[in-house]
Amino acid sequence: MVGIIGYGTQIPRYRIKVEEIAKVWGADAEALKQGLNLYEKSVPAPDEDCATLSVGAAKNALARAGIDPALIGAVYVGSESHPYAVKPTGTIVSEALGICPYVHTADLEFACKAGTEGMFIALHLVKTGVIKCALAIGADTSQGAPGDALEYSASAGAAAFIMGTENIVAELLDTHCFMTDTPDFWRRENAHYPEHGGRFTGKPAYQKHVFGAVEAILEKTGMKPKDFDYLIFHQPNGKFPVQAAKQLGFTEDQYRYGLLTPTLGNTYSGSSPMGLAATLDEAGPDQLILLVSYGSGAGSDAFVFRTTKHLLKNRDMAPRVRKQLNEHLKYLEYGEYAKFRGKILKPE
Repeated sequence: MVGIIGYGTQIPRYRIKVEEIAKVWGADAEALKQGLNLYEKSVPAPDEDCATLSVGAAKNALARAGIDPALIGAVYVGSESHPYAVKPTGTIVSEALGICPYVHTADLEFACKAGTEGMFIALHLVKTGVIKCALAIGADTSQGAPGDALEYSASAGAAAFIMGTENIVAELLDTHCFMTDTPDFWRRENAHYPEHGGRFTGKPAYQKHVFGAVEAILEKTGMKPKDFDYLIFHQPNGKFPVQAAKQLGFTEDQYRYGLLTPTLGNTYSGSSPMGLAATLDEAGPDQLILLVSYGSGAGSDAFVFRTTKHLLKNRDMAPRVRKQLNEHLKYLEYGEYAKFRGKILKPE
């Protein structure tokens, strides 16, 4: 057996509402909220970046796993907002957690799929016996150009998972991947903000890859949508994952626990991993979970997990996702938000 032995998240306390952003750009806030199923998003404080969020999430994962950090033999941080262009985030995180020096680290990038990319590598490294435990993190302080549609959803947060073979809270049953060269979203070197293909980001990009990954993992495992207790898709907004779930034959009862975007926003590399963490917060033992990520460029990773009795023993050793999401919030006006994010107040 191999699987998740500890998980944790970190969400900034600051928020900004959709209407606050829309007011500045003369947009229709109600249309945006209803069209995207998105109402507010998290905003990182000036001293919060991918590294600090990763450390916070990983500390919570360690609290749940209850292991000596020195047992972790690999640390992978997936993000598209690493604080340095040339300087690994993984070493910062490893040093802060007391994992150094005998550890393999790598910073990963695959748009919003970089978090599950790390999970895939970590799980299979442990499965093959190369290392005893591995830590995978999806974290971002996402960017969206002022006035662009992305600005309403691009948010911040991190989710961390420790993989191992003992005291597993969610056993890995199978994985699959679906990739193509689809240029729906990109950011060139030295550009402040990403660009995207507008409507092209929907059916030819998100839907094609999520559907492809789901169909592939169902065929590989011989399972059907009704066999799963829970479902998590990547959440660029609150609309896409709900539409995809319904079209594929899943129900609201399966996806509602992991749907965070309406009040969190899109945490990019942390999006589907954070949905998994929120689902583990609520799941019981011996339940099946389907996790499917999406990253522009483009591709999806699919995972099938089965929860165990150990989940109930340790999940309250760290704050649950909904507690971090809903407590001690501070709402920002657009000027404060722009100052926090160091915004250049014009689209590129």
